[in-house]
Amino acid sequence: MYDYLIVGSGLFGAVCAHELTKRGKKCLVLEKRDHIGGNIYTETIEGINVHRYGAHIFHTSYKDVWEYVNGFAEFNSYVNSPVARYKNECYNLPFNMNTFTKLWPDVFTPAEAEKRIAEERGKSFVEQPKNLEEQAINLVGRTIYEKLVKGYTEKQWGRPCTELPAFIIKRLPVRFTFDNNYFNDRYQGIPIGGYTRMIEKMLEGVEVRLSCDFLAHREEYRSAAKKVIYTGAIDGYFGYCYGALEYRSVRFETEVLDMPNFQGNAVVNYTERTVPYTRIIEHKHFEFGTQPKTVVSREYSSAWKPGDEPYYPVNDEKNGALYERYRALAAEEKDVLFGGRLGQYKYYDMDDVIKSAFETLAALD
Repeated sequence: MYDYLIVGSGLFGAVCAHELTKRGKKCLVLEKRDHIGGNIYTETIEGINVHRYGAHIFHTSYKDVWEYVNGFAEFNSYVNSPVARYKNECYNLPFNMNTFTKLWPDVFTPAEAEKRIAEERGKSFVEQPKNLEEQAINLVGRTIYEKLVKGYTEKQWGRPCTELPAFIIKRLPVRFTFDNNYFNDRYQGIPIGGYTRMIEKMLEGVEVRLSCDFLAHREEYRSAAKKVIYTGAIDGYFGYCYGALEYRSVRFETEVLDMPNFQGNAVVNYTERTVPYTRIIEHKHFEFGTQPKTVVSREYSSAWKPGDEPYYPVNDEKNGALYERYRALAAEEKDVLFGGRLGQYKYYDMDDVIKSAFETLAALD
């Protein structure tokens, strides 16, 4: 008999398994896929650690979380500084003075940039924005919106910005400094050797079974443990009895190129609507690679249906209400805890996943 059955070997499940094992609990981790790590899984291709399920850059301002992950991996000094390509123009992200001086050739100082953005906002300002387009223009004006927000957002969500609710964009970060660091967090980097190696360290001494579908053999697995920590989709756990929660999914096209450097940056966003992919990831640049070949992944945002990999929850009013119904069912489930982005229907950064796992574990004390 196991003390805990942990469904899923992603970051939430791995942290729980590691900490509970440290407490002397006997844990069994079940993983539906044929590998550990969930969506932060990295595989080695041509000597390059490839992020199979999209780019994952660890960043946090939580000192305790940073110290925690550094107990399992050494992190490099990678700083996320993406580039946006619009037609035949390239711009630095997030929106900063490098962006503004390229957008407007007569803008050179923070004061001039602030004035130009304020002028553009004022020309099209809507008191009560009814959609994302109006909200975005209220925040940054039409030039930035048209070149760097509109097309990318429409590809992400699969519909025009005029049909998207305004609340999706509550703010757009604007910096009046020449700073291309995308994150404001104090700590940032990529685990040297890849995320899979980090998860392996977390799961040392823990029994892990791959290619095991908990829901397909629920009674058998459930009877083997006193308690369950479930990190799969909460609606799937309950057989979609109230209907499926909505997600956006992502499709990847990954290829090896016989050249040392394809785009000169780890992340290049394509903000033009007519370009079908949202961005290209060149994986070697996450770890300053010098391999003779390179590996790139084009990302295509897509609609989700049951059976697809869910990536981004659609946290609108309708889905929020549906999730609350499932959460009420989960609260009644005896000796089962739901965690992670699928179990809690919430988009988490990696540090917040770890914080959430800490909170779950604290409640078990």
